[in-house]
Amino acid sequence: MQRHEEEKLKWEGTFAEYLEIIKEQPWVAQSAHSRVYNMIKDAGVEKVDGKNQYQFFSNQLFGLEESLEKLVEEYFHPAAKRLDVRKRILLLMGPVSGGKSTLVAMLKRGLETYSRSDRGAIYAIKGCPMHEDPLHLIPHHLRQDFFDEYGIRVEGNLSPLNTMRLEKEYGGRIEDVIVERIFFSEDKRVGIGTFSPSDPKSQDIADLTGSIDFSTIAEYGSESDPRAYRFDGELNKANRGMMEFQEMLKCDEKFLWHLLSLTQEGNFKAGRFALISADELIVAHTNETEYRSFISNKKNEALHSRIIVMPVPYNLKVSQEEKIYEKMIRESDVSNVHIAPHTLKVAAMFTILTRLKEPKKGDIDLVKKMRLYDGQNVEGFNTADLEELKKEYNDEGMSGIDPRYVINRISSTIIRKEMTSINALDVLRSLKEGLDQHPSISDELKERYLNFISVARKEYDDIAKKEVQKAFVYSYEESAKTLMDNYLDNVEAYCNKIKLRDPLTGEEINPDEKLMRSIEEQIGISENAKKAFREEILIRISAYARKGKRFDYNSHDRLREAIQKKLFADLKDVVKITTSTKTPDEQQLKKVNEVVARLIDEHGYNSTSANELLRYVGSLLNR
Repeated sequence: MQRHEEEKLKWEGTFAEYLEIIKEQPWVAQSAHSRVYNMIKDAGVEKVDGKNQYQFFSNQLFGLEESLEKLVEEYFHPAAKRLDVRKRILLLMGPVSGGKSTLVAMLKRGLETYSRSDRGAIYAIKGCPMHEDPLHLIPHHLRQDFFDEYGIRVEGNLSPLNTMRLEKEYGGRIEDVIVERIFFSEDKRVGIGTFSPSDPKSQDIADLTGSIDFSTIAEYGSESDPRAYRFDGELNKANRGMMEFQEMLKCDEKFLWHLLSLTQEGNFKAGRFALISADELIVAHTNETEYRSFISNKKNEALHSRIIVMPVPYNLKVSQEEKIYEKMIRESDVSNVHIAPHTLKVAAMFTILTRLKEPKKGDIDLVKKMRLYDGQNVEGFNTADLEELKKEYNDEGMSGIDPRYVINRISSTIIRKEMTSINALDVLRSLKEGLDQHPSISDELKERYLNFISVARKEYDDIAKKEVQKAFVYSYEESAKTLMDNYLDNVEAYCNKIKLRDPLTGEEINPDEKLMRSIEEQIGISENAKKAFREEILIRISAYARKGKRFDYNSHDRLREAIQKKLFADLKDVVKITTSTKTPDEQQLKKVNEVVARLIDEHGYNSTSANELLRYVGSLLNR
């Protein structure tokens, strides 16, 4: 089936036939930068909070929306429009395990797939080792006429090898030159290249630009005959697509100078030939320390202006960090281990806290900042405060704990203890132990990180209590509904300034202020704010009634939360006894089993993690 699909995509024809394709599908002749941009754009763009989110990167890169938007809007888009930006090397700079390599790998795999689509179709002169653009066949004096007719600008010169082939094989008749559709492939070295520096003394520039084939010199008679040259360097093979320059700033200078000509003029020098045209996106990546060292060296000044630096910081959102861990675990051999709910969230909290910088304003702490960054509502702060916080530091997210460390600690916990189920406490314990073995953490930093583990533990304590609270409250669902109905009756009487009738005696009584306040205080409604809150509830009830809908327990999130907390406060002693008694009576045992079943069925726990959670919350309540 796949072979059949491949055969259907193949195309071969003359240059004259290729021009007919271009007339109908002008995007076929787009530049390398344009192809990358269109590949990203065609995958879909979604507006979120007024900012573009590119679907191409979803499911692989998390929490980097702003960096990716900047990359697409400030580099790929203008480069696709042939603005000067395309004459720059794209340098991704960020901390280890921050997503730079993943981003480059996504662009490579994306191009491989895109070249098999109609919108990403790409054609080359058949038999050319550099997969040369067929439009290079058009002589310079005819290119303006070609632009006037087709609206396509032709850049670059025909390579030495194809210049010779045009004369010897086709008698100078460009219309007869055979063109074929090609498909990008890193493995087959078509349109995608990767260059990695090795020992400067042993690495040859031929790795980049190709080399003379000495075995053919006798046959062709000269080193300057293009047929005696292997056009198999990474710059040759990456033509029409992209080349990843790994650890570019560690390279010997002689390798970097070739990039000057390639980026600025669109060509490079190889062997004893004229300059060879190449159209490719050069992507490099490095860390901040190496970059600072590179720009401080005056000898590199010529390259500075040829580089566009795009920061790729760590993710700073707890919910997105969770997704990173989920992805890494899914791709590992421990994906069958049960990870209790909130385990990864608590680990993510610790990680994000290590990456955040202390707010300059005294009225906000790191935990509130972490919540604001994650899109949560924090009382007393709004969107403007969030934007102000983000502007305080340019380098936030460039340091801190990396995701691999967290996954290593989770893996270590599972393997060492041969666990089939782990919870947040297991992971926090492992993270704490791992700090002693971390080579790059100073004593001062270790102290700070230990404090963050304590903060994450406190956050987990709150989460654990709420989780058990919900499970217990749901077991008392009738009680919750009764309490809410009672509250609503009193609110209605209060707002309408009427009295209630006692169900037993039938006498008129005032609204129960003590009951209403005992519920409202659970969610921080102050004495001054109670009237507005009650009126809001009444308005919501009226709105539901107008639509013919019934206002129930789930109709108002904050009220539901208040009811749950009030019930839990009233049930706290029951929870204490039930979760901490070593020999519970039959009634208590029944209640525990109900709660465990609820935790398993509706909250994602298994039997082990549910019972561990209950024991832990029992110990918290008994402190």
